Amino acid sequence: MPGGPPLHDTARRVTDTVNKKITCIVGTRPEVIKMAPVILALRELPGVTVEVLGSGQHRDLLAPLMGWFNLAIDRDLRVMSDNQSLGELTARLMQAFEQDFASAAPALVIAQGDTTTVMCAALSCFYRGIAFAHVEAGLRTFDLANPFPEEFNRVAVTRLATLHFCPTERARATVLAEHAKPAGVHLTGNTVIDALQFTTAKLASVPARRFNHDVLLTAHRRENFGAPLVNICHAVLDLCREFPQLTVLYPVHPNPNVRATVDRLLAGHAQITLSEPLVYPDLVAAMQQARLIMTDSGGIQEEAPALSKPVLVLREVTERPEAVELGVARIIGADRAKIVAAATELLRDSTAYARMARGGSPYGDGHAAARIVDAVRAYLNNPGA
Repeated sequence: MPGGPPLHDTARRVTDTVNKKITCIVGTRPEVIKMAPVILALRELPGVTVEVLGSGQHRDLLAPLMGWFNLAIDRDLRVMSDNQSLGELTARLMQAFEQDFASAAPALVIAQGDTTTVMCAALSCFYRGIAFAHVEAGLRTFDLANPFPEEFNRVAVTRLATLHFCPTERARATVLAEHAKPAGVHLTGNTVIDALQFTTAKLASVPARRFNHDVLLTAHRRENFGAPLVNICHAVLDLCREFPQLTVLYPVHPNPNVRATVDRLLAGHAQITLSEPLVYPDLVAAMQQARLIMTDSGGIQEEAPALSKPVLVLREVTERPEAVELGVARIIGADRAKIVAAATELLRDSTAYARMARGGSPYGDGHAAARIVDAVRAYLNNPGA
């Protein structure tokens, strides 16, 4: 993939903005990746103050990533505690956002995705009468249980947001069908492609970490806790028995619901490398070096096709169907036999592999942040339009 321009260059053509304050929120690692291009572009707007507010959902994972993009968190809400429920997290976030927004008084709050952080930020903005902008708006599975609670979060945010930055035409149509005001709905592409192009270009000029793996595996989503994750692990063990030379790299999420299962079933296997979560440039390098990717991650579903890597989606349904329709991703779920059959086909059948490895990016062209900043500038200059 060709490297894109430096992210901070994308907004240099934007001028004439009145003096305003914008709060950009990050809570998880994917939010940093997808918000970084937006934050860097917004900071090129004259007369605008841009602050980065961290919710602390993935605090330990964020610092290296912020450094990669030359960013820093200005304020950290520190809401996380061990094994807290979604209700407890929601209550902590609502109280923290209420206090922060009252003090900071932003003209606009921007957040990305479908986490509890994003939903609570949007609801807090609604309560305080602050405009909220949603990056990656309009993704849907139309099943509130899959993914849980993310599907509810993004549906709720669409009802609350003023500006909707949609990654695909399908997402835009969904937001409009849910009665968002058309003037606030913008087709931008997905900022993950901006970040990916920035990272691949940077990796081309610095030594990339080398991995020894054929399959890159990530599995961490809440709906895969318990029996589904057990099935995924057993499928990996089946593949290792079927292919004695196969090597698997699994960066393990720190959530104890993930780590306990993975360590119990996969630790110590000669063909499987369990690692701590990879910093973003290392994850991109691992994707580039893999032959096949199996994941329940939303971001990797978007990134891998752009790197011409086949993706087996370890979920029952995806809110990113464009790659499936393009033929570069397949929904497999957490069924042990289906995972083994699909991976075996790709590892043995060169024709089937080539069909999925042809690549393509239905999610963006690397200029999403510039389009978002144009829309933000227009809104700040004329909020009533």
